[in-house]
Amino acid sequence: MEKLKELREKTGAGIGDCKKALDEAQGDIEKAVEILRKKGIAKAGKRGDREAGEGVIKVATNDAETEGYILEVNAETDFVVRNDKFQEFSDKIFGLVKGQKPADLEALLGLTMEDGHSVKENLESLSGVIGEKLGIKKFDILTGGSVAVYSHMGGRIGAVVALDKAGEADLARDIAMQVAAANPKYISPEEVPAEELDKEKDIYAEQLRKEGKPEEMIEKILGGKVGKYYEEVCLLKQEYIKDEKKKVEDILGPSKVEKFVRYSL
Repeated sequence: MEKLKELREKTGAGIGDCKKALDEAQGDIEKAVEILRKKGIAKAGKRGDREAGEGVIKVATNDAETEGYILEVNAETDFVVRNDKFQEFSDKIFGLVKGQKPADLEALLGLTMEDGHSVKENLESLSGVIGEKLGIKKFDILTGGSVAVYSHMGGRIGAVVALDKAGEADLARDIAMQVAAANPKYISPEEVPAEELDKEKDIYAEQLRKEGKPEEMIEKILGGKVGKYYEEVCLLKQEYIKDEKKKVEDILGPSKVEKFVRYSL
């Protein structure tokens, strides 16, 4: 019974599965853990076609506020997202992102965790224990003079912003809040791809033609329409959420936004 209890605590698997694994392993707990892990991996494979659309977005900075981290871990249901094991696992993965700074998702999945198994192995094992498809979708690491993060809706939206100047963490936090709330696609109009802008102009022009506007007037109106488009998609041109009379570019002063990242579930 003691071994059964220990195996359940180690794996989170049900009593029946633990008993069978212990019998198969002839009482060896480590072997029983391996057997359950293998079963978990098999189950995870069967769940491959399901959508892991719920999850949690973790954000943090280093103590110096010069580096920011964001990670998205997914599950199929909100119920599992609230599960302690899922949250503990997400925290451990986030710790690896912050501590080891892997180059990409493949590198993160290959990292070894404290139990000696890889992130990928533990992800598949936990998927088997919990009974849902789990996934690590993406992560980003941003560096800059000042870096800040913002989390919204209990971890359903997360943003990281890097400014070029040091000592501007409060300003960076305000910009991160802006990014989380207003969902810009680009920093400035210069970043908008020409083909995207041309497509928007074509749409606006067609709308104006249907309204019966003459061609010479359409050209004049298009300038204003493009400006409005920039206000929607470009961070610097957006209305500042704390003061709608100002644009984001107005509150930056000499600081410059180097990069931002926004995740949303």
